[in-house]
Amino acid sequence: MSATERASTSPTLEGAPKWLLRAEPGLCPCGCIGRRRKGSFVQKTLEAGANVLRQAVFSEEMTQRRGFLQRLDPRVKFISMLGLLMVAALVRNTPTLLALYGATLVLAAASRIPLGFFVRRVWLFIPIFTGIVVLPATFSFVTPGNIVLPLWHWHGHPVGLTSQGLQAAGLIVSRVAVSISLVVLLTITTPWTKLLAGMRALFVPRMFILVIGMAYRYVFLLLNSVTDMYTARKARAVGASSGDVKEGQRFVAASAGALFGKAHALSEEVHQAMQSRGYRGDPRALSRFTIGGLDVAWMLGCMLVAVAVLGGDRLLGH
Repeated sequence: MSATERASTSPTLEGAPKWLLRAEPGLCPCGCIGRRRKGSFVQKTLEAGANVLRQAVFSEEMTQRRGFLQRLDPRVKFISMLGLLMVAALVRNTPTLLALYGATLVLAAASRIPLGFFVRRVWLFIPIFTGIVVLPATFSFVTPGNIVLPLWHWHGHPVGLTSQGLQAAGLIVSRVAVSISLVVLLTITTPWTKLLAGMRALFVPRMFILVIGMAYRYVFLLLNSVTDMYTARKARAVGASSGDVKEGQRFVAASAGALFGKAHALSEEVHQAMQSRGYRGDPRALSRFTIGGLDVAWMLGCMLVAVAVLGGDRLLGH
């Protein structure tokens, strides 16, 4: 190839569109140049859904680790966690519940679960929301008692936080935290198929197992379909999107029918495929459930812990 031909085929900036060569203005700290555009609520919702998918995949990865709870039989774990939940519901003193919560942290560490991930998953929503709900019960006009933190006066009477209200609120929040910690430990250390099969082995109704299993599995698939639809829409859109609420509502309304059709067709295909492979309503796992020495030791340990916790809680009550 000659020099002239190489020059004619080399990339140049001639003929390039102006929007490609135009420099975008930077944003100064005061915001006087340019303006940041708020994201669409649909996009934010789908991004949050994708984050849920990533967390679910990460949880499935933790069920395969060689931790303490991962080596237990699913039936033994289900019965023991149910018993510990009943113990937490019967406890009437906050220090006892705090000791139980410390035990859940030890179990999480023994099961090779990152403590930061475990604490965030437990405390991110429900216990904090419970604390907000029970917050009015700490005031003296709701729970009369000894005021430990006066806030204002009403007609000559002090109004503030009472020790009785704080104790009641702390008891409720700590009980919720312990209960959620036990449920998270059960679900995060047991594969979903083995958990459903173990529940079915303990005579949980078949229809309940079927509905939960299908909902857990295919809600992620439908969420992924919605994400793909939104990504395809953005890739084919011409011009800048305004990103307002009305546009998002139009997209949701236009996509709802298509998603319903996909879900209906998928349910029929999945049901036919399951029946053709011998499914008759009972979930099956590839591995057989066997109760070993570790499972027996865990059950005995849980019984001893339950007796010790209830006895110590009664002594604290007196």
